[in-house]
Amino acid sequence: MRIVVAEDLYLLRDGMVRLLEAYGHQVVATATTGPETLDALLTQRPDVAVVDVRMPPTQSDEGLRAALDARRRLPGLPILILSQHVEQLYARELLADGTGGIGYFLKESVFDADQFVDALERVADGGTAMDPAVIAKLLSSGSSNRRLERLTEREHDVLGLMAEGLSNQAVGQRLFLSESAISKHTTSIFGKLGITDDGNNNRRVLAVLTYLNNA
Repeated sequence: MRIVVAEDLYLLRDGMVRLLEAYGHQVVATATTGPETLDALLTQRPDVAVVDVRMPPTQSDEGLRAALDARRRLPGLPILILSQHVEQLYARELLADGTGGIGYFLKESVFDADQFVDALERVADGGTAMDPAVIAKLLSSGSSNRRLERLTEREHDVLGLMAEGLSNQAVGQRLFLSESAISKHTTSIFGKLGITDDGNNNRRVLAVLTYLNNA
């Protein structure tokens, strides 16, 4: 994959570059400020980008704003956000266009290299990779959704794990259910959320975005 890494801390940025290259990926650009990030995203049009939220010049939300701006100009551009905090408003804005290709992880939750690279590859493929803490924060303040209210407690559990990016097999292992049982739950979830298979949209991504937008 062609990857842009936007992170202002040298050691973390250099570590990510070395890690990604060790896994056979190509880092086509790095950025250390918000403006540099936007320029790299628009110029390189990477397969996926890793973007820190807080970057110079003000160390507030420059990285996230650059990601949002790039997604508006290049719809569906895959972005994995890394942050020390959940920026709830902007996380919702990232999810709002309904195109997928979005990940949001707290830095402290990335436990190992395989987990990080796996999440990055899922995002590059147009899926989602959401930190459980981010999911909880989004849902805690979301508005009521009648379609979501139709889901059973088990279906909510399944959908929450899907939002993390887990496959049916991985969801089944987490919930101690068979893969066929998870498949039945996902089919029921799609039906209750009114998500049909039109051959163009990824139903898992649409279901997850409905769940996370909670509106």
